[in-house]
Amino acid sequence: MTPAEMAALHLRCFTTPRPWSAAEFATLAADPLCFTLATPLGLLVGRAAAGEAELLTLAVVPEARRAGEGRRLLAAFLDAATTRAASTAFLEVAVDNTAAIALYTAGGFAVTGRRPRYYRHPDGTPLDALVMARGLDPQGNPPGSDRPAIPS
Repeated sequence: MTPAEMAALHLRCFTTPRPWSAAEFATLAADPLCFTLATPLGLLVGRAAAGEAELLTLAVVPEARRAGEGRRLLAAFLDAATTRAASTAFLEVAVDNTAAIALYTAGGFAVTGRRPRYYRHPDGTPLDALVMARGLDPQGNPPGSDRPAIPS
């Protein structure tokens, strides 16, 4: 998938946070720490360094949502992060993105923090982000959690 195709897909999926441009996707593609997982229905961009992986964006086209594409991309991200020697995975998600929060929770992520006013709606209204994390150990337990992760 080219940076222009990634930007077009991202535009179909997001208003908040704002969609990324082809130039932004090209910059990430040139970064040796970043990796992209893409299908015709979705894409995920991640970064791994120093034992940590960050899910930078996950986008699934509206007509394919709730059919398992996001779950497959998330599982592929966790595998790619583990392959890159990450022991923890992190992400930020808008507090009002309940579908994504449910996906990440089902994938073993737990809320570890909040970033006030991290995103902006198209009208400029600020929106908080939740920080979520999970361990990449065999049980998939989130860092500092006493409870097992929800199986995906």
